[in-house]
Amino acid sequence: MNQLEQLRSMTTVVADTGDIESIQQYRPSDATTNPSLLYKAAQMPQYQPLVQSAIEYAQAKGGDEAQQSPLILDKIAVNFGKEILNIVPGRVSTEVDARLSFDTTATVERAEQLITLYQEAGVDTSRILIKIASTWEGIRAAEQLEKKGLHCNLTLMFNIAQAIAAADAGATLISPFVGRIMDWYKKADGVDGYTAADDPGVKSVRTIYQYFKKFDYDTVVMGASFRNSDEILELAGCDLLTIAPALMEELQDNEAELSRKLSPETARAANIERMDITEARFRWMMNEDAMATEKLAEGIRGFTADTLKLEKLVQDIVRRKAA
Repeated sequence: MNQLEQLRSMTTVVADTGDIESIQQYRPSDATTNPSLLYKAAQMPQYQPLVQSAIEYAQAKGGDEAQQSPLILDKIAVNFGKEILNIVPGRVSTEVDARLSFDTTATVERAEQLITLYQEAGVDTSRILIKIASTWEGIRAAEQLEKKGLHCNLTLMFNIAQAIAAADAGATLISPFVGRIMDWYKKADGVDGYTAADDPGVKSVRTIYQYFKKFDYDTVVMGASFRNSDEILELAGCDLLTIAPALMEELQDNEAELSRKLSPETARAANIERMDITEARFRWMMNEDAMATEKLAEGIRGFTADTLKLEKLVQDIVRRKAA
């Protein structure tokens, strides 16, 4: 078996892309999207009908441009999500507007709008994960949504406090980032890279995985944001790994033997103390972690920037059609 097939035998492989053709090629179990991936996909000619139908849907609902814009963005995300679910057997993650990352009430409302749009499209909403940034406010929104039976994926995660708070809130899944953590430490340490076992991003996910299995959390761990295949191989055995198509291709082309690195049995034997993550402790632990604070803020700004680009792309289409 190639390494992608070997990895699938111990980990759920998730496609980190909005490109439906790539998902068809590699046949992952699940898929995850974000504003950056949707903006990129929305510019591809083959996906213009998904964008156009979202515009027409919102226009039929009435209202001015300010009222239609968030509905168009959500409908685009749902249109892509529905197409992806026609290919993958599992779930797709759809992200709430990053501009709402510090507003619990607004995040809950937009998440419920996404679920309504999926229901209107005839999608089984048990296959949807609502993706929310791992701010304190985002975690509280996830807590409310999970109590309503809406499953959540806490993203932009860089710190153990974020992970534990999300699990305590009952989040279905968390997405701790690997590559972005490594990026920060490479710059801070003034180095070109790390061995896979010593990669700071890999170590962060390993710690979170061990903590969750040690204390029997139901929340599952999905390593994300990989820069190279060695990071992926070092986390073989993690509950899920979301992988970009280029790295899936690299794994598919490699026939070398892959050994399992993470397992519940090993994790339960780890010497770890349980932590009580109150809001005060959460904010203090984030404050003391420059990497996590900076990368969380940077990630929210980045997703917001691409949301604004997608918004402008849509506005240009609407205005050209009206001209």
